[in-house]
Amino acid sequence: MWTELLPIGRSSVSGGYRRYAWSGADLECRAWFRAQAEERGLTYEVDRNGNQWAWLGDPAAGGAVVTGSHLDSVPDGGAFDGPLGVVSSFAALDELRERGAALDKPLAIVNFGDEEGARFGLACVGSRLAAGQLTKDKAHELRDADGVSLPQAMERAGYDPAAIGPDPERLARIGAFVELHVEQGRALDLSGDAVGIASAIWPHGRWRFDFHGEANHAGTTRLEDRRDPMLSYADTVLAARREARAAGALATFGKVSVEPNGVNAIASLVRGWLDSRAADQETLDRVVAGIEAAASERAARDGIDVRVTRESFTPVVEFEHALRDEVAKLLGGGVPVLPTGAGHDAGILSASAPTAMLFVRNPTGVSHSPAETAAEDDCLAGVTALADVLEGLACS
Repeated sequence: MWTELLPIGRSSVSGGYRRYAWSGADLECRAWFRAQAEERGLTYEVDRNGNQWAWLGDPAAGGAVVTGSHLDSVPDGGAFDGPLGVVSSFAALDELRERGAALDKPLAIVNFGDEEGARFGLACVGSRLAAGQLTKDKAHELRDADGVSLPQAMERAGYDPAAIGPDPERLARIGAFVELHVEQGRALDLSGDAVGIASAIWPHGRWRFDFHGEANHAGTTRLEDRRDPMLSYADTVLAARREARAAGALATFGKVSVEPNGVNAIASLVRGWLDSRAADQETLDRVVAGIEAAASERAARDGIDVRVTRESFTPVVEFEHALRDEVAKLLGGGVPVLPTGAGHDAGILSASAPTAMLFVRNPTGVSHSPAETAAEDDCLAGVTALADVLEGLACS
């Protein structure tokens, strides 16, 4: 399975993946998922929001044990973020069948659409729509860098955008959702463990900073006559690092666009996107407020108009302790429990159903990069752990 997925959406230049929602690469990944489901005799279906499901047993029976993740990527992302969870889910089902496990509850594998938000700027679109955390109207307003709307992209890919929206009946079928994911950090590498359990997801969000200045000639405009938004933006990037370091939080400007974007032109607009995360809401609010204050102060000095828009936000997620403890028990105890700053579909679903997460060791801690990796032995250990958990949850 891993070998079949590897070439899909891979850049020959960077070696990273460009599997953006509703793109050609995404459709190839979706075709792969359907083929895996049909090869195993599973009931395949696509929900109203484009999420793919593969069912063993009667979905309407309720109390289903669901696993899976996503197949899309960030720009030039790694091979493991998302796909490891989907591949491991099919592999765990194969393991359960080899064991002759007698499951008393329905089992499902899911591929949630547009988890990374690389194309439309909002993460976890598929699961947010299903959980009612993203309205149909707001979803229809989403546009990519080329101005293509989410409905247009879905329609071009052969899906019906008019059908998207909350899916409470489907989510009500879920008795437990367990997502396996490569760790996006080095906690397991440092502890020497192949597999870990998630305790919580830090609150996190994305903010767009628009710095409006005045376009002019770079070769003829005196420095004192300039209204250069690049200076305000650059100072805000440095302020983000200072605020995050002081609070023990994270703040990153990882995306920027410039107009008119000419080498010999002073910019008229610099637009930067801030990603910030912290262990608790109070700290996150303090960090973002500090960054906004620094941006406003510098912009006033530079004669720049700055506007800040929060584009997405996810509050802290504490995975249900009862399910988390049961997962730990099924794995024999002694498995490390650790928080993460990365968002996941499991975090979105936690408001609708009991959810848990397993992490597989990442020896470098690198993620969202072609350098992301995991050892085969650790991946196999993750499959075994996931199979143990699914069997324990789905058998009386």
